[in-house]
Amino acid sequence: MTENAYLVGLRLGGRKVVVVGGGTVAQRRLPLLVANGADVHVISRSATPAVEAMDGITLEIREFRDGDLSGAWYAIAATDDPAVNAAVVAEAERNRIFCVRADVAREGTAVTPASFEYEGLAVGVLAGGDHRRSAAIRSAVHEALQQGLIAGETPGVLPGGVALVGGGPGDPELITVRGRRMLAQADVVVADRLAPPELLAELSPHVEVIDAAKIPYGRAMAQDAINEVLVDRARAGKFVVRLKGGDPFVFARGYEEVIACADAGIPVTVVPGVTSAIAVPALAGVPVTHRGVTHEFVVVSGHVAPDHPESLVNWNALAQMSGTIVLLMAVERIEQFAKVLLDGGRPAETPVLVVQHGTTAAQRTMRATLGDAAERIREDGVRPPAIIVIGPVAAFGG
Repeated sequence: MTENAYLVGLRLGGRKVVVVGGGTVAQRRLPLLVANGADVHVISRSATPAVEAMDGITLEIREFRDGDLSGAWYAIAATDDPAVNAAVVAEAERNRIFCVRADVAREGTAVTPASFEYEGLAVGVLAGGDHRRSAAIRSAVHEALQQGLIAGETPGVLPGGVALVGGGPGDPELITVRGRRMLAQADVVVADRLAPPELLAELSPHVEVIDAAKIPYGRAMAQDAINEVLVDRARAGKFVVRLKGGDPFVFARGYEEVIACADAGIPVTVVPGVTSAIAVPALAGVPVTHRGVTHEFVVVSGHVAPDHPESLVNWNALAQMSGTIVLLMAVERIEQFAKVLLDGGRPAETPVLVVQHGTTAAQRTMRATLGDAAERIREDGVRPPAIIVIGPVAAFGG
């Protein structure tokens, strides 16, 4: 066929599609055919384990035979044998069935575009058989949609709602793809101090940015005042992004904001984030779990002292653990946390890793033991935000 191809979308639901070949090419093509409801028949001399385990296909392990395309609406020749692929294309031509030839695209009667789906859009790119070029353009368009450089949202879906977005542990590149897309579509952003500030610098000039720490709240609780701002802006028809550091449901009061919006009849989208409890140690070279070393890890908030009447933590149980303890918001009271763990039986030589400003350019790390961690933290002038990891894994990477 010529280099030019007429780009069209096929409705294959319930219609027979024959794929000849069960290797890695077929493995990539089959899921989308199945997802679109096609009646998929695969014929191949052998198949990858992924193809063999795939649901929604009929697999026959045998040679391709003339007549195998009977009743098909669409075919793909994807074997590693050019002669077999040519035979598939020839039968398809005789039966007026459009056929993709994976090894020599120009000899088929159809071409598979580099494609993706996004918010109800199906986007495909053809580049005259140059698969690398079409894939590169596809990826660029996809990224532009995700970043909001191209308006791809459905009109009327976003206005008047709130998205709780986890901004990740600090590095702006560690926000999720969906989180970045929500930010790009925001009319209002209500940001915590731990939200990556570089993300705010990317916003359009029309976006109202509200520092959650500076919302005037008088006699009301700060959280109540934040809730009121979210509801007020959303009721005004604005799409509001509540940008938090880490994950909105990990010691971030995210669910309180969900309840407040739900009570006011405001739709809420929750976008999970990469939590600093796992990401910060990981990027400092320490896994919170490791086979043969620990079978559990616990993330603990240090915002109240162990003996505080509002404390919900069983510190004696933590002290008896042999696994990993990750302390958040614990620098201010580290002496008390170390003492209660030591008194409960945690060995003084237990390794400790302290990471300040994790994942950012200002990151600094310090290694100690449970017995001297508090003293070392004070000597080194460690300040929040900092993550404290206690357990055998804290000795890794040192």
